[in-house]
Amino acid sequence: MALGLAELTLAVIIGTLAAIVYSLRVLVLLERRIAKLDENIAKLTKKVLKEEVKIEKMTKKSKRKKIK
Repeated sequence: MALGLAELTLAVIIGTLAAIVYSLRVLVLLERRIAKLDENIAKLTKKVLKEEVKIEKMTKKSKRKKIK
């Protein structure tokens, strides 16, 4: 069975649409991964900031003790 020009064109269009849908699916999955990474980076940044504040307080206390 040979495909006619109309059937061949339709098959190409359907294949192209399927490829676009698959690409969009991959993009959505990647966006979710990036969002999770962004959340994790934000959490880590908050933890580092807390530690920096602790260190600053400790250094201020030690400087005060040295002055006295």
